[in-house]
Amino acid sequence: MTDGRPPKLLDIPAFTDYIGKGWDIPDRTPTVVPGAAEAAAAHRARLGAALPGRTVVVAAGQAPVRSNDTSYDFRPGSDFYWLTGCVAEDAVAVIRDGDAVVYLPVPAYPGEPGFFADAAHGELWVGAAPGLAEWSAALGVPVRPLTDFDGTVSTDDEIARVLAELRMIKDDWEIGQLREAVDRTVEGFAAVLAEIPTAVAGPGERWLQGTFDRYARAYGNGPGYASIVGSGPHAPTLHWVRCDGPVLPDELLLLDMGVEVRSHYTADVTRTFPASGAFSPAQRQVHDLVERAHRAALAQVAPGRRFTDFHHAAMEVIARGLDDWGMLPVSVDEALSERGQHHRRYLICGIGHHLGLDVHDCAKAAPEAYQGALIEPGMVFTVEPGLYFHAHDLTVPPELRGIGARIEDDLLVTAEGMEVLSAELPLSASGLEDWMRR
Repeated sequence: MTDGRPPKLLDIPAFTDYIGKGWDIPDRTPTVVPGAAEAAAAHRARLGAALPGRTVVVAAGQAPVRSNDTSYDFRPGSDFYWLTGCVAEDAVAVIRDGDAVVYLPVPAYPGEPGFFADAAHGELWVGAAPGLAEWSAALGVPVRPLTDFDGTVSTDDEIARVLAELRMIKDDWEIGQLREAVDRTVEGFAAVLAEIPTAVAGPGERWLQGTFDRYARAYGNGPGYASIVGSGPHAPTLHWVRCDGPVLPDELLLLDMGVEVRSHYTADVTRTFPASGAFSPAQRQVHDLVERAHRAALAQVAPGRRFTDFHHAAMEVIARGLDDWGMLPVSVDEALSERGQHHRRYLICGIGHHLGLDVHDCAKAAPEAYQGALIEPGMVFTVEPGLYFHAHDLTVPPELRGIGARIEDDLLVTAEGMEVLSAELPLSASGLEDWMRR
């Protein structure tokens, strides 16, 4: 007599014998972006020069659990990828003076119980799984079974800081990946604009968010962060990722989106469009001030300038503009002082951040190496002033309530100055109207 439950397949010799036979060998070539292994070797050399004699252990990580035995998509840890070019889950890299050994879980192939019983590493579950030899050939480093790793993976604040500061300067390969990410993002913006009439007709903000995310997954690894699509009164909300509202035909539409390419480098671009195709006078008034602030910030980006210079330049334009509109309760000088900052009510966030493998890249760098640093060639970062007038903010003139506008570009610092990687997207209100009519 049985208890009614189906038998465990592992306990049925006839099944385990049968399922282990009759399989051909699939293509087990690892997925490694061209140039990634060579770039990672150069990155390890830079780390070795920064920390001579130190052993550094970094992990790829695991996909976070969504519920029970289901997980979100896996993405390798950025430091791990920067140092290896490897996208394998649960992997660990041990690095010393530029030399590396990567430890990986051994996949389960036909003839092994895990082939059908291990949902994490069995080839029947996960598809063709590269072995250690294949990974070693693709990465150019020794690759050993994870069971041979006898160390520990723990957070080391100093190593995290050093890696963040090293990653601030992008090499030629990284710059190429970021150019691709920006180009794909501009294409994604065009795909979204084409869907505005459909979004207005019913499915709203999520239709546009889904349009971009589909494009990012088709032509890259996916969106580099939760895409922001804010229509009308949602546009002033800095991180409006819920995207559960309608697209209002006569309101502004703020789009903050970035494609993460298959090397995991991401763009981060924002433009604010009139859903109708034409800015109203009040909408143009706000957008024009943001544009002036943006251009003032761009003018401050060059080698030798301080990273905070463009922030202060944009803030001064914003403060003077708000004063012209009678919206500051104090003088411009008092507002701009460290003891004032009244204008920040309408622009609470910063004006830019480093960009790379993470949308807010290099965040673990020391403050003096980030905000306090001088701008250097090879840095890639964003400039993104905005104005955010919430519909329920009674300090805002009624005609401006519910208007939010942001302009965000991705910049590469060069020896001569800087290059706007996202320059294909126009800045001015009239330029955006023309771009929508293309």
